[in-house]
Amino acid sequence: MPRRSIRWLTLFSALLIIGVVITQIYWVKQALDLRHRQFNQNAHVALQDVAQELASINGVMQTSNPVEQLSPEYFLVNTNATTQPDLLEHFIKDSFQKHNLITDFEIGIYDCTTNKMRYGMSLSTKTNDKAKAKTNNWVKTDKYPYYFGVRFPRQSAYIVGNLNGWIWSSMLVLLAVGFFAYALFVILKQKHLSEVQRNFVNNMTHELQTPISTIRIAADVLNSDIIVTQPERHKRYVHIVQEEILRLQNQVEMVLSMAKAEQNALNLKKENIDVHQLIESLLVPFESKVNLRFEATQPCIDADPFHLRNMITNLIDNAIKYSPDKPEVLVRTFNKRNCLVICVEDKGLGIAPEYQKKIFNKFFRIPYGDVHNVKGSGIGLSYVKQIVRSHHWHLELDSALGKGSTFKISIPQK
Repeated sequence: MPRRSIRWLTLFSALLIIGVVITQIYWVKQALDLRHRQFNQNAHVALQDVAQELASINGVMQTSNPVEQLSPEYFLVNTNATTQPDLLEHFIKDSFQKHNLITDFEIGIYDCTTNKMRYGMSLSTKTNDKAKAKTNNWVKTDKYPYYFGVRFPRQSAYIVGNLNGWIWSSMLVLLAVGFFAYALFVILKQKHLSEVQRNFVNNMTHELQTPISTIRIAADVLNSDIIVTQPERHKRYVHIVQEEILRLQNQVEMVLSMAKAEQNALNLKKENIDVHQLIESLLVPFESKVNLRFEATQPCIDADPFHLRNMITNLIDNAIKYSPDKPEVLVRTFNKRNCLVICVEDKGLGIAPEYQKKIFNKFFRIPYGDVHNVKGSGIGLSYVKQIVRSHHWHLELDSALGKGSTFKISIPQK
């Protein structure tokens, strides 16, 4: 599938997921609002019935609208006469059960002689339990001389409890959306990995074809009869074959080491190494492109010589590759506290800040715009990171776009 189609498919899928989530949230909110309105209406009607019963018992005329809602969970009821607590409890519980208000509630009766709410009681239509309730902070009014207040402290829990079906269905929808989003993420990630691996195979094929072609040409020359009469030339071609075989071996070993390091199965064969001697032995293929500045007075460390050589070679090779003009590469060593520090510095293209962490990822290669002539497998710096981690060393990068890069490896010394 073309990349543009995948981009549009991803965008459409993301919009679809967002739309489903927003729609589900909207309908749940609508259901909650509807339940609130139904609860308030039922409470209104039930309390009007209670007011009518009390008016009939007390022999007073009931007002046209005795119930007033002061807050979402607090109602006042005008009675036009004193209210007996026992009768009030009986009428309220009976009316609430009749109108299917099965919940906890609190009642308080206003005392006009003291201007306070009295007889605070916590009741429930679910059980016959009752307990004292505080009414100190209940809102009072000057409209009526006789009234009582009803408060629903657990109104929200009651309404949400009636929406269990909606909540479970919403959770299932969100779960399905989550699985869909995860599946989409996995598909895109697999496609990215497929592209990365394809690029790796292409780059690695080129890296392997170069020494193979060189060996094939050298083998044809060595197979000729005339080469026997030219010992110097014979020796030179033999040396070329040996170098290219070593290069092939290093490439293969680097890939295998990467796989082992990721599985924590890399077997390091540590030796006591003089880093200065090792670095000097590496510079033969690089001719005069690399300068040395050995400032360390204690250059010996414990490390795996094979992987240390490959690691430093990779850093130098990268520094030269990404110096488009005349390469200026400096390999520097110095002692800092109880560590030997190896620095590989260049004045090449540099690395933009957004890529400075990604370059150590396997197969990642920096897009340098029009610069496409730099060949590589995309695993060199990832290999460096794995070897540093396996040795328990510390790796730092200091780089600025257009100004070059400095890779600094700190190695603890005994």
